Amino acid sequence: MFSIDEELKKLPKEPGIYIMRDKEDLILYVGKAINLKNRVRSYFRESTVKTPKIKKMVSLVDHFEYMVTDSELEALVLENNLIKEHKPKYNTLLKDDKTYPFIKVTVQEEYPRILFSRIMKKDRAKYFGPFAGAKGVKETIELISKLYQIRTCNKQITQEDCSSQRACLNYHMKQCLGPCIGSVSKEEYQKRVDQALLFLSGNHSKVIADLTNKMNHASDNMEFETAIYYRDLIENINSLDQSQKITTKDMEDKDIIAMAQEGDAAVVQVFFVRSGKLIGREHFHMTNIQEETTADILRNFIIQFYAGTPFLPKQILVQVPPTEMELIEDWLKEKRGSKVKIITPKIGDKEKLVELALKNAAMVLKQDRERIEREETKTMKAVNELVELLQLQGANRIEAYDISNISGFENVGSMVVFEKGKTHRSDYRKFKIKTVSGPDDYACMREVLSRRFRHGIREKEQQMEGLLATSFTKFPDLILMDGGKGQVNIAKAVLEELGMNIPVCGMVKDDHHNTRGLYYENEEIEISKSQEAFKLVTRIQDEAHRFAIEYHRLLRRKNNVKSVLEEIPGIGLVRRKALMREFDTIDHLRAATIERLCEIPEMNQRSARSVLEFFKESTEPSEPL
Repeated sequence: MFSIDEELKKLPKEPGIYIMRDKEDLILYVGKAINLKNRVRSYFRESTVKTPKIKKMVSLVDHFEYMVTDSELEALVLENNLIKEHKPKYNTLLKDDKTYPFIKVTVQEEYPRILFSRIMKKDRAKYFGPFAGAKGVKETIELISKLYQIRTCNKQITQEDCSSQRACLNYHMKQCLGPCIGSVSKEEYQKRVDQALLFLSGNHSKVIADLTNKMNHASDNMEFETAIYYRDLIENINSLDQSQKITTKDMEDKDIIAMAQEGDAAVVQVFFVRSGKLIGREHFHMTNIQEETTADILRNFIIQFYAGTPFLPKQILVQVPPTEMELIEDWLKEKRGSKVKIITPKIGDKEKLVELALKNAAMVLKQDRERIEREETKTMKAVNELVELLQLQGANRIEAYDISNISGFENVGSMVVFEKGKTHRSDYRKFKIKTVSGPDDYACMREVLSRRFRHGIREKEQQMEGLLATSFTKFPDLILMDGGKGQVNIAKAVLEELGMNIPVCGMVKDDHHNTRGLYYENEEIEISKSQEAFKLVTRIQDEAHRFAIEYHRLLRRKNNVKSVLEEIPGIGLVRRKALMREFDTIDHLRAATIERLCEIPEMNQRSARSVLEFFKESTEPSEPL
């Protein structure tokens, strides 16, 4: 048995990483230390001042583990890798994890290409970027193809086999010089590549002047279509320049990072400046930031962000120095292969750029807050309408249940949770039915509800004795059943046996399997489709059904269950998927007309008739597809 006190005595006074785990062996927190013994012991020392967040984390720790490293820098890298892999609950996390696109020019090839790339390799190619979005990269590549006719294909071209090649569509559209068919000399092609490289480096004025002359010449000769073509190219270049309108006096590559924080929400804004021009910007949301300082959040952001980007600039401008700045600079230097400086500018253009990034971060934060407020207003309106409709005291927490099975095989149940009208996925639960064989939805639902509430009652009793409890101890204000009178009565019977009093309401569907109304207190209540309450009930019903079907299909795949659709002649994989998308159960498919089947794009008259003829002979009971 793990004894925290005993294990603390064994900790070495060396650098490394430590991992805090709970009794379920889930990772709560990953940290690094220059001295593991001092750092880890501080969590469990009563004299150490701890924030409420750390106190809560420590109260959940059941055991910990650690790994010794050669240096603090190595520990920093390992810490970041583990955080990205496991996303521990109590670590500050970078929510957006994405790679950024580059323009790649394969200058190492005999006939270079211009390509879209998300990876920056050490392959002697030239890379430009990163850009904030793929759209801008693709538009720039298309523009360069029109200007310089550089190839974008994957052909391996040598002068020896040019005569045997065949020109592609780009050549005929005058967006490629056609080196594959020998229509251009190697020298002339390289000249175009050099011009494209100059253009990508930001030198657009010469290109615009040249195109303007060509446009005027074509116009003078009344070649208006040609003049319009050159005019459109000039507009495209001006548009590209406009998107890069912020410039700096020096021509160095740099990233500008600033963070805005409000309560438990934080947004980090990054400006990408390359060769003195702003080529893009992006914002990121940080989670688990309670009681973290700006310096701590920036430290976590920089480590997590640059661990996933192939390009590192020479300078990173920030609003305040991040925690462990010198260590981070050493790590960045090792990653880049040359020095990377983190700067906090106080005056001048660089300070103005950081201030601009900060304003943008604050603006995004404000917009997010307003959007969330709008959504909360809408969802709370739906909850209030539902409460008024059913004449309840409140419905802050709603639980909904559904059953899924295939001819009684692998009966499963689902429980989804909505709090204040929004999904609360961490409280969702799946139930593999243990006591029911055969397609008996009522018996399955009885087992699911009995297990759920008995578990909750048992944990509440343990909670009173000071033991930890899960979300099962949180009971709902309203239970929604996927069905009508029968399902509602089952739920009421279970609650009565357990001495519990929770309102139960059925979600009734029409013949087309769409939400029709509610069954409550022995009567069906119609809801107008325009009401927010109707939209909320539909959302809950669909979510409960989706969650049950998803779990059931997972078990079917795991147990290699053969779908009944595989037995229908003329129904291959594509049509099986289409039928499974359109129909939830065999009964719904069996009841379909030939006209309804032919409405599905993947089906035709012959395959539709094959389905109908199969089910004329089949007497299989209802099952999900």
